[in-house]
Amino acid sequence: MKANNRKVIQSHQVPENIPEIRFIDYARRVFTIIPSRQGIRKAIKRSEILINGEPAEYGRWMQPGMMLELVETKTKISKIFSLKFDVIYEDEFIAVINKPAGFPVSGNRFKTIENALLNNISISNKPDALNPPKPVHRLDALTSGLLIIAKTTSARIELGRQFENKEIQKRYRAIVMGKMPGNGTINESIEGQSAVTDFNLVKSIPSLRSEWLSLVNLWPKTGRTHQLRIHCAGIGHPILGDKLYGEEHHVFKGKGLFLCAVELNFKHPILADELNLKIDEPNKFMIHLEREQKRWEKFKK
Repeated sequence: MKANNRKVIQSHQVPENIPEIRFIDYARRVFTIIPSRQGIRKAIKRSEILINGEPAEYGRWMQPGMMLELVETKTKISKIFSLKFDVIYEDEFIAVINKPAGFPVSGNRFKTIENALLNNISISNKPDALNPPKPVHRLDALTSGLLIIAKTTSARIELGRQFENKEIQKRYRAIVMGKMPGNGTINESIEGQSAVTDFNLVKSIPSLRSEWLSLVNLWPKTGRTHQLRIHCAGIGHPILGDKLYGEEHHVFKGKGLFLCAVELNFKHPILADELNLKIDEPNKFMIHLEREQKRWEKFKK
């Protein structure tokens, strides 16, 4: 894969009298924009580092005169998906959006959040701008809420490091079936991997259909696929509207899953400011709880 059609972010020619050193170690010294050895490995895997115009290999020995290049990953989008959504925060390095429910973040389909980004946010003016910008984590297609977008390569790498080191804190709001305990921790492995979720109860209401419904906060401490849905169902409190892990008669047509990422706490990947971003849960949460409580009160009269 040649670099002639890809933007070169940084280049370096290996000097004479280079000591005996493998590429993976040398690149860490040269490309200081990448903050960790693991970041270098990920850049190599994505073919973002080239040696003499070809994708780099981990164990290659450095030789005088070699040309090293850090290049932009180029993803072609044939057409922008014209979906509109709220942008909660944006600068030249990152954006945070409010992802609508019902759309996957990325993938082979056309109707993804990634394909709609350029309909909502701008391309960075920085030398290592990503075109298009890239989501740096995932939310289930059925889940709404805050999603971080990298607009530059350096921001993407640093945010990846923060996620890997569990430095980014996320809070979700959900409606679950039953009367949830006041607070606690769910520590149950998922497919053999450690998985931990903290929770606390906001309020519970009686329900004719469900006996009880609980509005809760959820803090995933690990990032397993469907973690919150599996954990809540596993303790007998599946999330309302969950077809996969809940019960069919607790799925309401057109209402979707009652799960939303409502808060993010993390350090800006370039400016180092502490960011605390919050949104309210979707209106359907309170509307459903109020309707269920009124029905119960009317029945009990």
